[in-house]
Amino acid sequence: MKEFDLALVMPVYNEKDCIAGVVQSWDEVLTSLNIRYQILVYNDGSKDNTLQVLQGFNNSLTIKVIDKPNAGHGPTILLGYKQAVPLAAWVFQCDSDGEMMPGSFPALWAKRDEYDALFGYRENRVQSQSRAFISAASRFAVKTFFGAGIRDVNTPYRLIRAAILADMVETIPSNTFAPNVLISGELCRRKCRIFNAPVPHLQRRTGQSSVVGWKLWKAVIKSFFQTIRYTLERRGR
Repeated sequence: MKEFDLALVMPVYNEKDCIAGVVQSWDEVLTSLNIRYQILVYNDGSKDNTLQVLQGFNNSLTIKVIDKPNAGHGPTILLGYKQAVPLAAWVFQCDSDGEMMPGSFPALWAKRDEYDALFGYRENRVQSQSRAFISAASRFAVKTFFGAGIRDVNTPYRLIRAAILADMVETIPSNTFAPNVLISGELCRRKCRIFNAPVPHLQRRTGQSSVVGWKLWKAVIKSFFQTIRYTLERRGR
């Protein structure tokens, strides 16, 4: 039997103003479920005081802070998955910006036995035209290359069986910009049992996205070609 029922993976970059409250809120909700869990918080080379704030959790029995050099959001998520799957029966990933809060998690957790992966899609999300286009393109790519079944293929609110996730993350290159898109694709390709539920999406109240403008479009192009390469490699096996 694994040490935990659930391992939560949370990448963090420059979120000093909100990170303490976000981590604490998740800790409180998970405690209320009366399960064995660990929150893995990855400080991805933040340039502000995020690490100093996170050090306030150093004595926690349920929160583990991992400080690492900056590698980007996607590679940090992938590292978190690889370290989480040996620890727990289920792995959950969420972001640290407080845009999707833990209040919707208990409902997902309650339905886990019926599914292999449970996704919270971003309800009432307000985004720019460019980000809306990118979201639509990601859905189209997953549906075209892998199959349908997931409403929000890059949502940062996903609960997946560790036994299924474990071998997936080993096939994804460590520098992948959007590993969650590839994982969504693999879940569809394998025809896993998937559940989609709306989760309120709040406007960011602190900080700002680190990937904007031309940097965003460069990342999208990179992600597109990584998806094609991954798909061709999987088909060749």
